[in-house]
Amino acid sequence: MSDNGRGDDPVVIVGMAIEAPGGVDTPEAYWALLSDAREALSPFPTDRGWPVAELITGSRRDGFKPIHDLGGFLCNAAAFDPAFFGISPREAVAMDPQQRVALRVAWRALENGGINPDDLGGHDVGCYIGASDTGYAPDLADFTELTGHLITGTALGVISGRIAYTLGLAGPAMTIDASCASALAAFHVAVQAVRSDDCALAIAGGVCIMGSPGFFVEFSRQHALSDDGHCRPYSAQATGTVWAEGAAMFVLQRKSAALRDGHRIWAEVLATKVNQDGRSAGLTAPSGAAQAALFRNALRTAGVRPEQVGMIEGHGTGTRLGDRTELQSLAQTYGDTSGASGALLGSVKSNIGHAQAAAGALGLAKVVLAAQRGVVPPSLHVDEASPEIEWDRQGLRLARDMTPWPVTDGDRVAAVSAFGMSGTNAHAVISYDEVA
Repeated sequence: MSDNGRGDDPVVIVGMAIEAPGGVDTPEAYWALLSDAREALSPFPTDRGWPVAELITGSRRDGFKPIHDLGGFLCNAAAFDPAFFGISPREAVAMDPQQRVALRVAWRALENGGINPDDLGGHDVGCYIGASDTGYAPDLADFTELTGHLITGTALGVISGRIAYTLGLAGPAMTIDASCASALAAFHVAVQAVRSDDCALAIAGGVCIMGSPGFFVEFSRQHALSDDGHCRPYSAQATGTVWAEGAAMFVLQRKSAALRDGHRIWAEVLATKVNQDGRSAGLTAPSGAAQAALFRNALRTAGVRPEQVGMIEGHGTGTRLGDRTELQSLAQTYGDTSGASGALLGSVKSNIGHAQAAAGALGLAKVVLAAQRGVVPPSLHVDEASPEIEWDRQGLRLARDMTPWPVTDGDRVAAVSAFGMSGTNAHAVISYDEVA
């Protein structure tokens, strides 16, 4: 396979950690959720001070779409051991749960890669985290018992900065907010940093913990929530999305260094690309032309042909406009008019809901695990495929069952997408060599 500008020493994933709905806190548990075709939605949490009953009844007003008491919530979002990380109990309460979860999952990703987090102090290790503001904590102008810790506790930049500070990392550290493309955009920046020697090792991923139910209310008004509280990506019955939480972190390193250090290689990163819609049909409306251009650019950089990609983890929010635009863009790029079997398409949002800024990282984790095992897990809730493309003619298939990896020449190659309402589009292409 051509390196097409990637050089002879590609970037690889050497560590991975995940927290997802359904009590998932390891890659193995995540795979069990996916391979068992389980949905991990649950009722709204009752320990966050959310006016749950008012949310349900209030959404029945004119101009709003009913909010169902379902979402993909982390059962341990509030769990945190501040003493372990040298943080006082008072400061821990002031910290956005996204900081707490990101710190914990980043630590586990390093351990998963056989790297002692305590050994990284002073080394050129980068930290790139995708995250967005989800409405945690009171107004900074209010005098509360937490005043003094809130400015660092709620700043997005401190999500990555806290990890770097706790571990003593000396490489670049940044939090990237590109709406629902945040995590995959952060992964892209991290890959480029390792390639350009900005850092020898990088932690990259995304996190989302909902500090308020605001996104449910906003999408209720925009009529973009699911009618029944279930997310149905690429289905003819799709009526909207379901919000969720989660985090996934990856450790990146040059392949030669990974082999030298004896690190397990989860996958090789063939290409990552990010672009922008520009002026489209509306500020939050996706651009099919921009998406298709991004896919083609990623494949060129990866040095692979569309028919070599066995699995595509789409953004797949279950919204009519989003799914229609994405399906048509994928068909333009990956479609095969010869009628041959094409890539298997799905979205983990059917299992856990839409984890917003962390969505791309959770999708990436899915394709890495699937490529290693040589099977593609099913996408749920697809009674009838969306009529927006001609599936049989255009060479894409919905993964409705656990399916063996499509036969392709060479490595198992997969792609993953994430799109943000900001107009940012992100796409990554990875491969797994069973022989290596």
